[in-house]
Amino acid sequence: MSFLDFDSSSECDPWDDKSEWSESQSRADGKPKVLIVGAGIGGLMLGNLLLKRGVPFEIYDRAKEIKPLGSAMILDCVSLVFQQLGIQEEFERLGKPTIAAQFFNEHHKPLLTLDFSEKKDLSGAEALVMSRHDLHSLLMRQIPAENIHLGKKILWFTQDEDGVTIRTADKKFYHGDILVGADGAYSAVRQSLYKSLKAKGALPASDDVPLPFNCVCLVGQTEPVDPEEFPGFKLPHTQFNFVVGNHEYSWTTFTTKQNTFCWFVVRFLNKESSKEHDSFRNSEWGPEQAESMCKEVRHFKVPIGKEGVTVTMGDLIDKTPKDMISKVMLEEKIFETWFGGRTVLLGDACHKMNPAGGAGAQTAIQDAVALANWISTLQSPTPSDLETIFKEYRAERYPIAKEAFSTSQMFKNIGGTNMTSTLSRAFFKRIPRWLMRKIIAKKVASRTQASFLPLVQDTGKAKAKYQPSLHKTLEVFKVQSAAASTTSV
Repeated sequence: MSFLDFDSSSECDPWDDKSEWSESQSRADGKPKVLIVGAGIGGLMLGNLLLKRGVPFEIYDRAKEIKPLGSAMILDCVSLVFQQLGIQEEFERLGKPTIAAQFFNEHHKPLLTLDFSEKKDLSGAEALVMSRHDLHSLLMRQIPAENIHLGKKILWFTQDEDGVTIRTADKKFYHGDILVGADGAYSAVRQSLYKSLKAKGALPASDDVPLPFNCVCLVGQTEPVDPEEFPGFKLPHTQFNFVVGNHEYSWTTFTTKQNTFCWFVVRFLNKESSKEHDSFRNSEWGPEQAESMCKEVRHFKVPIGKEGVTVTMGDLIDKTPKDMISKVMLEEKIFETWFGGRTVLLGDACHKMNPAGGAGAQTAIQDAVALANWISTLQSPTPSDLETIFKEYRAERYPIAKEAFSTSQMFKNIGGTNMTSTLSRAFFKRIPRWLMRKIIAKKVASRTQASFLPLVQDTGKAKAKYQPSLHKTLEVFKVQSAAASTTSV
């Protein structure tokens, strides 16, 4: 049995007879039942894919209600799977194309323009900016309400030859064949798994240290504003402005299709300021933690108003509902251990990236596609079967996550406030067009598709990265189909 060390206040007997077992959902045609912990972008995408495949699943999240937290995200190479799911048009309606990022100093003198206009040509689809909440709502609407369980804080789980069982704070047990930890940077599933592996001497030393961080971020999204007051909304593409402060702050704004501003303010921490924020690292996203930082940054000027009109972060904060403002740590780490037994990790639970590269949600979506491809091949799986597909999943996704991590580090550095960042901006200001095109092509090369849904044409001119979970599982399906035909005869 594996207990979570993050909830030491719980002194209940894990097998207390007052606890209740959930009604078991029978396997459908030998397909495994999947328990997904975390109703974020990655967990919901996995649920959408399993739903299409007919694999039984349940999603559990500790939040009692879904809150519209977070800011903007850039998605530039996941349109194919949205097309496969039949929701591409809705997905595209949510987003506004982005073709460039403009960098300014705090006096609004232009420093650099990063041109992304070739992304559409290279990836075959527009790079879209949309709010996290809008994408989350789209994915959540596709899943039957009875499959999503809120207010389910996971206390512990146990796994053996017969399956995996999770126990929640409301004294309920849930049993399945596979447990997926898609529950974020401070994943309860990962903590429990790692505690078990450490006891066996099977956890790498690099995975047994706290998540590193050197930034804290204030994020939010305004209510719809009057486009006449802000000329950027009249542009056919997102106005993506990045202001580099003289000291330890930078701040960013995005215009959205819904006439809202998504914004965030980053504070770069040193050794002393890191200590000040260390107690905050395990806090929930939410407005309670954000109030003091809002006061600190209100006077920061933002280059989004009409000529001659001064706009500050305070103006945007005042146009943002308090429950849509949150303060978060920007942890950064690629974990080595992605699975153990019947348990596997996905998204931020196994690779947490700085949002500067726009890779967090995108890599979580790609993780979900790869994992769903392999789960879709399973028929009454044994622990050995699960180990095989989890190894395949990690082998495919780990190097891509490492590349995305490096890209995020690069873009974080471009927007930083130190001398290295100044040199980085000078380099990108003079970068040859062919080299920028090569960087973009590499970033959009991972264009994943689900092997169990009708494939769609990839029109991107950049060569797509080989996707093992697609091609290998297509071969598995052929073998299974041939075996079924022989059996029926």
